[in-house]
Amino acid sequence: MFNLERLRTLEAVARHGSVSAAADGLHVTTSAVSQQLAKLEREAGQQLLGRNGRGVRLTDAGRLLADHAARILSQVALAEADLEAHRGAAVGELLLGAFPTAARGLFPAAFAELASAHPQLRVSLQETEPDDAVPRVVRGDLDVAVVLDWYNRPISLPEGLAKAPLLDDVADVAMPAGHPLAARREVDLEEFAGDAWISWPAGEFCHDWLMFTLRGKGIEPRIAHTAEEHHTQLLLIAAGLGVAVAPRLGRGPVPDGVSVVPVRHTMRRHIYGIWRADADRRPAVRAAVGALQKAARIVEGCLLTADR
Repeated sequence: MFNLERLRTLEAVARHGSVSAAADGLHVTTSAVSQQLAKLEREAGQQLLGRNGRGVRLTDAGRLLADHAARILSQVALAEADLEAHRGAAVGELLLGAFPTAARGLFPAAFAELASAHPQLRVSLQETEPDDAVPRVVRGDLDVAVVLDWYNRPISLPEGLAKAPLLDDVADVAMPAGHPLAARREVDLEEFAGDAWISWPAGEFCHDWLMFTLRGKGIEPRIAHTAEEHHTQLLLIAAGLGVAVAPRLGRGPVPDGVSVVPVRHTMRRHIYGIWRADADRRPAVRAAVGALQKAARIVEGCLLTADR
């Protein structure tokens, strides 16, 4: 009989493409992965991995067993979900992921709600960008993740995921208080064609969205600085180093020297929770999504009425 953890290890190697990447995904050492695979080969009585330059590749037998392992692990996940649903209580451990402003803006209230309503549920948070969160949910590394897309640039989700809308997050333009447009009630993005921009790091979804949106309005943006944290972006703006798009969720107090002005044609980020559809019946998953939705309703009302 095959050991389930060894099958999980083989499936991770097949999915990630290397022993080291599988080790990272499983949060173990490469040595531990190699040991599990060696034991699985002895159980199978066949070679499952072969050398491929400095790396490894799955043999035909390895690919065959990895395909079976993926189906077995999916059935195990369904069985766990059914048992938890039968028990009817949100208990055990749940790992959630979120990008930084969602972690700051939604999770304190959501976690407080879960601790009060489900004291036997142990919930943990890991900050992760949407581009990383989606595959981690697909793999089962995260139980629930909060992700986003923009009003003019949706992201596609793989099959097998369920989602629930949380809130629409309005984004403004942040600029130095001495900027010629700082006293305006609203602005158009085209008016900042000559400004230096402060952006998210290149390669992140929101950076790509910013470039796409500005170019769509005939602006070739001059990116002067990049910073992942919104508060860092705002401090750079306070120093007079550029302008930026500033979503309201998790923004916190605006530093002195910064003016935030709404955009005439409102820009919004759509924020929602995602999880594996085969875990949909788990009370813990439902409880987490419900707590996030409750927190989002409170936060969304505050964001729309906030003094900008």
